[in-house]
Amino acid sequence: MNPASTTLPSRRHFTQSMSLLGRVENIDDVYFTLRCRSGDLFRVKCGPTTNFTVLRNMDDLNRDRVPNPQGFDPSKGTSETVRKYIHTGQLLAVGGIYLEHEGSTRFDARTVSLMHADQGQFLFEDTHWWLTQIGRFADQWLDDLFGDRRTYEWDDFAQLYRTNLNILGQPTDDKVQECATLSRLIYGLSSSYLLTGGERYLFAAQAGVKFQRETFRSLSHDGKYCFWMFGKRKRDRGAVLIMPSENPDDRDTIPLYEQIYALAGLCQFYRITQDRAVLEDIRRTVRTFQDFYRDDPKFGYTGTGGYFSHIDYATLRPDVDALGDNKLKKNWNSIGDHIPAYLINLMLALDPLPRASADRDVAEELLATCRTILKETSSLIVQHFPDQESHYVNERFFADWKPDHTWGWQQNRAIVGHNLKIAWNLCRVANHYRCCAEAASASGRADEAQEHRAFADEMIKRATILGDTMATYGIDQFRGGCFDAVERAPTDGFPIEFTWGNTKDFWQQEQAILAYLILHGTTNKEEFLPLAREMMAFWTLYFLDHDNRGVFFRVTDNGEPAIGGAYSQKAGHAIAGYHSFELNYLADAYIRCYVRPESQVQTLTGTSVFPAVEQNFCLFFRPERDSPHTTLNVLPDFLPPRAVELASITVNGVPRSNFARDNFQIELEPNELGSTVVVEFRPTGGSNARTG
Repeated sequence: MNPASTTLPSRRHFTQSMSLLGRVENIDDVYFTLRCRSGDLFRVKCGPTTNFTVLRNMDDLNRDRVPNPQGFDPSKGTSETVRKYIHTGQLLAVGGIYLEHEGSTRFDARTVSLMHADQGQFLFEDTHWWLTQIGRFADQWLDDLFGDRRTYEWDDFAQLYRTNLNILGQPTDDKVQECATLSRLIYGLSSSYLLTGGERYLFAAQAGVKFQRETFRSLSHDGKYCFWMFGKRKRDRGAVLIMPSENPDDRDTIPLYEQIYALAGLCQFYRITQDRAVLEDIRRTVRTFQDFYRDDPKFGYTGTGGYFSHIDYATLRPDVDALGDNKLKKNWNSIGDHIPAYLINLMLALDPLPRASADRDVAEELLATCRTILKETSSLIVQHFPDQESHYVNERFFADWKPDHTWGWQQNRAIVGHNLKIAWNLCRVANHYRCCAEAASASGRADEAQEHRAFADEMIKRATILGDTMATYGIDQFRGGCFDAVERAPTDGFPIEFTWGNTKDFWQQEQAILAYLILHGTTNKEEFLPLAREMMAFWTLYFLDHDNRGVFFRVTDNGEPAIGGAYSQKAGHAIAGYHSFELNYLADAYIRCYVRPESQVQTLTGTSVFPAVEQNFCLFFRPERDSPHTTLNVLPDFLPPRAVELASITVNGVPRSNFARDNFQIELEPNELGSTVVVEFRPTGGSNARTG
């Protein structure tokens, strides 16, 4: 007998705390019906202890400006409160108690959370929302590490930076300073400056970069290659530098993903500053990827392309027995993580190439290498990661690309967030090749243009399949949010089977938000926008730690934070100032570019009309005074052709009156280097931008 088909009697006296996310279908006095993504309906009852609230951002301001309906009389009790706050068609979240007894069911609401303050626009689509969030995150992170400092030296990082912070932001007993997590924090600080222009963030990023380069950089004897040490651990007397990884999955090896993420902060910082010394370390590190990790036949490997996930610290080879289960293996991190961690940001900084620069040849060579890596890694993802026998991609491989379903904890299991991360980044790659196609077509290279379009179409096709599939097999159909680890081959006819728990991690929620926002912006499928909004709602409701101005690493299916053990930390090996900052930076850009408001928005009561808020947004740059370049590339991300145009440029407080709105490489005079450059972008609604 199939256990999945067994019919059981109805429950008696059953109660369970539960959360729901869905849309209101009808209202009847103190009751309303909520339809979840699964299609299931819940009859929700409100009572005198039901709390009605609207989303809170990290500033903790009460944004409840829901107008009283005509004839509103609070003395009439719950039915009047329901009439004020609940309207058909609304997306809202309900927390409460599910009751079942002898076939009768009810859901008693204790908290009803609205996504709107006073009008039809979602709060998380307001122009200030993600700027506020990234600023509060960055301020608290710097306060936790450095107190009241507002300017920073690399000595501050040497003395006070810690990888591990408890949930209050205080140092733990482990005094390790990991290079990759430091770089991720530098990424977050650099993104905070890009989005807000706050000098505190730039000063801190600058000091962090200096500390990273001078502490963890390990150059080859001839200066051609750069490896990054795992970290440094302080002791009562002095400190010890650590070369191989201490992460349990990678212990005593040099894993590629740690080397990749050592570039995350450097590349985002380079976009702002064009610091030539930073670029040189980036160039050396990329050369290390190519010559030590790549599966190239000239080194005696299979020659099937891609990058091995680990090399031995003693021999610097991927094929020695000391690597154990990581010998001659490839995985998502060694192939796909190049793209979001550093590659796109580095290419945005280098392409178009700087004009009339002594370092132009260096930049041209590095850009050519980056283009090769982008094409190869994205092609390999499309070719080898999909699996016709599973809803999920394969994530680990042997050297010849045979899937590895025996490795460590992963076995034949999927990480939902990796599937969505692939969808997000394939869309970004597609946008890049769409732009390449237009450039080739304009130059009369028709065959090249067609090749680029075909490649972009394939990326979008694969991304769309993953987005559609994860909407069913990776997203919680009742509560919203993105699940974590699942079995790739669920048993007993169930559509999903969890490896450990049906929990949700913050970084996977980020991937879901960005994936569905960009899928909405680069495809014709309107169903991706509601998914993006549901994911943003879940993030805002449950992952924000308002008490400590941070992010919970993991929450339960209902959104309750897990704060025990490793999940009691604000910062650690698996959590740093990266994913939440990346979300803030790109969600703001994607919403401005892809979610087009109507020209007029009705209030929830239907009594007033508001003009649409202008969707322009700004980025801030400050190229170094001794930069060899007098051009600055400012495009926010790999966007579709004509998705944005320049609305204004201000250099050192002086507006420019003459500039080409479709030219994202800004010319600077030598005496303007070292000045703050503010670039305002105007979404055009061109290409594939959609209306929300």
